[in-house]
Amino acid sequence: MKTLVLTGGGSAGHAVPNTALIPELSHHCNLAYIGTDGIEKKIIAPYKLPYRTIRCTKFIRGMSVKNFAIPFRFLSSIKQAKKALKELRADAVFSKGGYVALPVVFAAKSLKIPVLSHESDLSPGLANRLISKKSKYVLTSFPETAKKLKNGRYVGSPVRDELFGKDPVSAKRAYGFKSGKPVLLVFGGGSGSRAINAVLREALFPIMKAFDILHICGKGNLCESKIEGYVQKEYETDMASAYAAADFVLSRAGSNTVFEILALGKPALFIPLENKRSRGDQIENADYFEKKGLCKVLREPDLSPETLQEKLLDLREDYELKEALQTSALRRGNEKIIREILSILK
Repeated sequence: MKTLVLTGGGSAGHAVPNTALIPELSHHCNLAYIGTDGIEKKIIAPYKLPYRTIRCTKFIRGMSVKNFAIPFRFLSSIKQAKKALKELRADAVFSKGGYVALPVVFAAKSLKIPVLSHESDLSPGLANRLISKKSKYVLTSFPETAKKLKNGRYVGSPVRDELFGKDPVSAKRAYGFKSGKPVLLVFGGGSGSRAINAVLREALFPIMKAFDILHICGKGNLCESKIEGYVQKEYETDMASAYAAADFVLSRAGSNTVFEILALGKPALFIPLENKRSRGDQIENADYFEKKGLCKVLREPDLSPETLQEKLLDLREDYELKEALQTSALRRGNEKIIREILSILK
């Protein structure tokens, strides 16, 4: 069988989508991964793929003297990626983007190895814009994104199959929920969100009049609590059970998270990340689906215990949103992405 090298990392959002494709792809080709020693290595480890580590440097937004060293380090990263691709005998590369994927894609192009990439966000970031120029096609989660790219193809977002089919009653019982109130799942991405954690805990008692809460708060963010119906976890490896237990979701608005939640039909309140480190992609993602009537949005500058409580109560009573989620044809892209990958391997 031919060998496909997967790449993407720097954040969970650039690695987790690859895990949605690995089970099916493994039946059609040999798989390997190139990334850093960062979060993508931990995410890919359970799949036991051959893994090659390279060192990559991230561009720092704004003026920083560290950025002046990037060209020299980038050339070194390309050299490492070339070596890894040759060792793995790569026949094609599939990139989920991020700065980790950039030297791998450049190395593949120089070795005349075909590249296929996937863009999750409505607007591509800097690394993915550069990657798109080296790709045969850029597959996209949003139809509007494909129209902006000469080689764009709209396929939808890869969503993990294992998230579907869990029994909600069993999941709620496993977490210890007994009250019969709807369960609100709260999480802020791979490392949690201090802003969401702090405001949620300030408004905890008023919110818990309407919800039980499953709070995935991030490593080191647990607080002492014996409140019945408030369950905390630093991290959850079994997101299928967390989603199954949830009747409603409060989260950030990374593209993969948004597509997972909406594909599962969960009414959600999104609080997009907006700070100096963010390029505004989460705001775009959340606004896009709010305009379609598929979610609610609370902007971070407006976040307070009072606004959070108000928005969550509105979410609980929004029956039009629930109906829209049941009838929306949100495209899961797994099948089309795999078809495109197999076509370039041939």
